[in-house]
Amino acid sequence: MSKNLHGSRIRLGAQNIHWADEGAYTGEISGAMLTEVSVNYVVVGHSERRQYFGETDETVNLRLKAAQKHGLTPILCVGETKAQRDAGETENIIINQLKNDLVEVEQRNLVIAYEPIWAIGTGDTCESKEANSVIGLIRAQLSNPDVTIQYGGSVKPDNIDEIMAQPEIDGALVGGASLDPASFARIANYQ
Repeated sequence: MSKNLHGSRIRLGAQNIHWADEGAYTGEISGAMLTEVSVNYVVVGHSERRQYFGETDETVNLRLKAAQKHGLTPILCVGETKAQRDAGETENIIINQLKNDLVEVEQRNLVIAYEPIWAIGTGDTCESKEANSVIGLIRAQLSNPDVTIQYGGSVKPDNIDEIMAQPEIDGALVGGASLDPASFARIANYQ
């Protein structure tokens, strides 16, 4: 796939990176392995990695720094659970994730994705104005206001136009809808 993309505008991404360049880390992938196959981006801190694989803010931070060390652009995912949202803790959760995840991380080579955990794969989408507000909160925590900040969480053809009309939202991190070519094409060609 990487070879077929050479010369195109499409960039290749990976779903994870390990912080160590080498060692006995079966099942992990190093930055050197990703750059060898011309990967440009890597998702770090996705809620599924945090929930099912024990990712912590500390390991997310290590993965972010490893990605940047190898010239990759990390896509940091942050977001709250439904219980946290219902308890009014969204702002505190997001601020704490950013504070801990971004220690010694270069913000000139970074993408952030706000992915409310309660909206991932559920069909429930965060209202676009609420997503815009949280993304504005994220931007206010950064030293570089030009960091690309995306929204992810049940992004679909029928909500992409409203999502992308929001002033703070720079793009979308698309999951399940990317598996259907027609749906993904409509998302990529939002109005």
